[in-house]
Amino acid sequence: MEEKVIKIEENSVGKRLDVFLQDTFSSYTRSYFKNLIDNGLVIVDGRTEKSGYKLKKNDIIKVIIKEPEKISTEAEDVPFDIVYEDDDLVVVNKPQGVVVHPCSSTKHGTLVNGLIYRIKNLSGINGVLRPGIVHRLDKETSGLLVVAKNDKAHVSLSKQIKDKTCKRNYLALLEGNLKEDSGEIVTKIGRDKKDRKKMAVLSEGREAITDYKVLKRFKNACFVEFSLKTGRTHQIRVHAKYLGHPIIGDKVYGKEVKGLEGQLLHAYKLTFVHPTTLKEMTFEAPLPEYFEDYINKQKN
Repeated sequence: MEEKVIKIEENSVGKRLDVFLQDTFSSYTRSYFKNLIDNGLVIVDGRTEKSGYKLKKNDIIKVIIKEPEKISTEAEDVPFDIVYEDDDLVVVNKPQGVVVHPCSSTKHGTLVNGLIYRIKNLSGINGVLRPGIVHRLDKETSGLLVVAKNDKAHVSLSKQIKDKTCKRNYLALLEGNLKEDSGEIVTKIGRDKKDRKKMAVLSEGREAITDYKVLKRFKNACFVEFSLKTGRTHQIRVHAKYLGHPIIGDKVYGKEVKGLEGQLLHAYKLTFVHPTTLKEMTFEAPLPEYFEDYINKQKN
């Protein structure tokens, strides 16, 4: 544990506190500093502030840099496919029904438990509960995730997601048929005021942008490709509901479907620049069998 003291100069005035810290200490992510701020380990002129605090000239910032804790989460043999692996990263295909990392409601059987079981090294930036985790998928969403094996890779991949240069494409089967063959959905998304476990389109939320393209139409459903331009919680699921055509099987934003464990949403394509080679890499994962079977049962 190490304490750093920084005096704010003119060129940093107006910056967000968390953004300034991430820019200053480039080997750590913005989420790492948000965690420090939330836990009172960042002090501004003798007081705690929120991540979005706008810096003023001559502010004195004290930051307690915590070294990543050793991973203590239990290793478990959790099923998932490794699509690609090298010294810096792993690309995995997460099955439906697997939670990405441990939380208060799920402490075992997560992707992280499986990663610790199968992967020797993982980045420590996100602490003991989320080692290597750069981005997430919902429990009932299947598909591709990139996992960092060291902090350098983690910072690079996180920045690509923040800068929207990491491309994430999804396939989904929606209830009914969209009016347009393609389009861009631009809204703001935030916590649902009536149910804090859900997200909703709100005027005071954070900007959320999703592109969509209808690939095939059926009598009572349409097969759609979605491309994320932002990465809000439940973004595609909320936007599908917003269009009036929820994802089939989505128990939260649509309705439960007999024979399905969750929504028919699959992260099928992932594109990013390798942190070390700087070469663009693209990976694809085929639709899960249950998804294919459900599509094949649709009437034209």
